[in-house]
Amino acid sequence: MRTFVTGSIAYDYIMVFPGKFREHILPEKMHVLSVSFLVDSLKRQRGGTGANIAYNLALLGNRPMLVGAVGEDFGEYHKWLEQHGVDLSGVKTHSGEFTSSCFINNDLQDNQITAFYPGAMVHAAAVSPIEFGASDRDLVVIAPNDPKAMARYAAECTERGIPYLYDPSMQIPRMSKEEFEEGCKGAKVLIGNDYEFGMMAEKLGVAEQELHQRVPITVVTKGEAGATIVADGQSFDIPPAKPNQVVDPTGAGDAFRAGLITGMARGLSWPTAGRIAALTAVHAVEHMGPQEHSYSIAEFVERYRANYGASDEVETLLK
Repeated sequence: MRTFVTGSIAYDYIMVFPGKFREHILPEKMHVLSVSFLVDSLKRQRGGTGANIAYNLALLGNRPMLVGAVGEDFGEYHKWLEQHGVDLSGVKTHSGEFTSSCFINNDLQDNQITAFYPGAMVHAAAVSPIEFGASDRDLVVIAPNDPKAMARYAAECTERGIPYLYDPSMQIPRMSKEEFEEGCKGAKVLIGNDYEFGMMAEKLGVAEQELHQRVPITVVTKGEAGATIVADGQSFDIPPAKPNQVVDPTGAGDAFRAGLITGMARGLSWPTAGRIAALTAVHAVEHMGPQEHSYSIAEFVERYRANYGASDEVETLLK
């Protein structure tokens, strides 16, 4: 199974506010909200949901193809991903445009306030995994991206019977009920965090339980509480892995998705695939930035054993 990853490709500008947002927001003044946070640090990192997922897939020994649009400032980022094993054949550069930029402000409780400038991402709909041979034997990842691109990929995959993982997450507020229903129609996997699943159910006007019945496989991530996978009529609770330290939550969800896809690609059981995903996410939160972590497959397997015990399935990652 080949994996084609679509989604934003961006530079992340990560800031840290040395306090708690909630202490500076007055509920009775929300209608005239005007808040400024003086931050202690600012760092530019390589990011974007699509690129983060592809990077983590490559760390786990996969050779994903990233499909998307970038600006003329992408040169250094291109070299980075290429050096780490990501196939960039599907990435198109647009002159006169900047690569997407995400401005993320974290507080000391790991809450985030984010602003996103799309830049070249507005051209993402002009390129598609279909152009590069995606077939019904492969998996397409539809992660947050330009809305027109997400709609195109879902429609093409549904029409051709190509399995896809649907991850609308931060684009849910912009979608209409009809757009979200179309995105789910042919999805093999629907994934989001527990808050996003609540938003998705509300968007459709259904209970969350019904949402789990609309897509063959659903995955709800719950941060430090682990995750739940509903598949084949069964529900699997995935325990979290233990971080050595929590530095930055940015990119943890993208790393989780890469771990899950790795398990799927190898035909592993859902409990094992979920644990691989949880451990992949932990590596991300231990570093400032979504692509600052790295490890060998041997190191990953050893840490899996330390968290979850020995597993014949996980040992296959070494082969």
